[in-house]
Amino acid sequence: MSNDRAKTRYNDAELEEFRQLILNKIAKAEKDLKAIQESFLNNQSNGTDDTSPTFKAFEEGSETMSKEQNAQLAGRQEKFIKNLKNALIRIENKTYGVCRETGKLISKERLKLVPHATLSIEAKNKQ
Repeated sequence: MSNDRAKTRYNDAELEEFRQLILNKIAKAEKDLKAIQESFLNNQSNGTDDTSPTFKAFEEGSETMSKEQNAQLAGRQEKFIKNLKNALIRIENKTYGVCRETGKLISKERLKLVPHATLSIEAKNKQ
């Protein structure tokens, strides 16, 4: 483990491993985003014209809620994808996995869980 401390960056083989991990996460995230967007479009087209007015009022309230939730989910997913794509740029620049606060390497364990992380656990905890 002391070997990792002396390193200033991950080697090309390690960066390639992270690149594959991130590409897989982007593919899944984009698929999830598409599902969220399709769900949102389906909600808009499902009319409740044939139901009673009282039920319709409740339905519209929950429909508004789910539209807001869908919009929030979609926004989060888009941000996640953007962060992952930024991580790919850091891999190209060979700066991936370096904490932007301390300049030390972020642990592989952390990067496998949060591949778009730009802070080490120590720096994150100080925030």
